[in-house]
Amino acid sequence: MKRYFITGLLIWVPLGITFWVLNLIIGSMDQSLLLLPQHWRPDAWLGVHIPGLGTILTLLVIFLTGLITANIIGQRLLQFWEALLGRIPVVKSIYYSVKQVSDTLFSGNGEAFRKVLLVRYPHPQAWSLAFQTNIPSDVARSLDGEYVGVFIPTTPSPVNGFYFFVKKSETVELTLSVDMALKYIVSMGVVSSPDKHPLAAQAKK
Repeated sequence: MKRYFITGLLIWVPLGITFWVLNLIIGSMDQSLLLLPQHWRPDAWLGVHIPGLGTILTLLVIFLTGLITANIIGQRLLQFWEALLGRIPVVKSIYYSVKQVSDTLFSGNGEAFRKVLLVRYPHPQAWSLAFQTNIPSDVARSLDGEYVGVFIPTTPSPVNGFYFFVKKSETVELTLSVDMALKYIVSMGVVSSPDKHPLAAQAKK
């Protein structure tokens, strides 16, 4: 009986979490409908709430924004907008910091999260998965030797973690992809790879 119950849990828990996450995302994106005038909202002229219409609207706005800014006129409008935000002290710091991070992660031109490393954390006898990031030039000049910036995510939430500067010679570069490393972290190591011992083999080098 216990075996059947656990089997049922293994089926329903992933499904339940998946639907919960999707409902959270769709529900958040549906809030974009609140930007429309009351008489334009689908609830007003359909008489019933249909989940997902706000998601379609959000995706459409994102697509149209990218389409508009792809031409010369759109680029000039974007430059004007950024220049306007650049004149507001607090907003300027927040906007440009977030923009730099998003450009690095989504444009594919940056070096952040391009390598998966092993670093000794939280003590010299332990290894932790880490992602190589950039190191500020003023920090690099203050350190003796070659250092790299690393982000060590926490389990099972990889959006939180620690940002360190460590000697490059004291890290182990893995051939592991970023996606696979994230799966290891989120699953707390439960997810297996085709190579059953990829980390141990490389850590011994």
